[in-house]
Amino acid sequence: MLFRRKKTPDLWERVRIWLWPRRSFARSLRYLGKRILRMQASPHAIALGLAIGIFAAFTPLYGFHIILAMVIAWLFSGSVASAAIGTMIANPLTIPLIFSATYALGRTIAGIGADVEPLPFDEFFVLFVDHDFTRLWDALLQLLIGSAVLGGVVAALSYVLAFKATRRFRNRRAARRAAMVGQHGFAQKQAG
Repeated sequence: MLFRRKKTPDLWERVRIWLWPRRSFARSLRYLGKRILRMQASPHAIALGLAIGIFAAFTPLYGFHIILAMVIAWLFSGSVASAAIGTMIANPLTIPLIFSATYALGRTIAGIGADVEPLPFDEFFVLFVDHDFTRLWDALLQLLIGSAVLGGVVAALSYVLAFKATRRFRNRRAARRAAMVGQHGFAQKQAG
């Protein structure tokens, strides 16, 4: 193979690269952005898939985000690949932030006052193990409400941005190709 590494990375090296890219996070994000813009689907399907993936990333169904996003994208004729990429917003660095924001918003919307102490993240697992399902259900309901609202807002914004970016990228690409064909055709007329 032309660009294969001489020494294959061991398991530890692959995990390190997966958690911390070789170059930088900015370069990795630019690469993902280019991958999304160059997908072979309509701008609507790409933007819809990305929005569905981002919405799924805000749900408290940790471990099932990608499956949920791909199934919903398939049902709504969105791009399944961009839905999978959209779920990458939920990663080990952002999940605590997403969890905190959705839980706080859910508590606010549900109207739970300051007299009830908020449930810390690790307490969710303790309630599950202790079979205290009434308190667990209340906390999960608040989490679901917050994730639906916050995930919906972020997904709607991402749809608009992705749709406009994809359409602009394709229009510029078509204009460059037309200019290249025009120059090529002009050069052929000059030579002929």
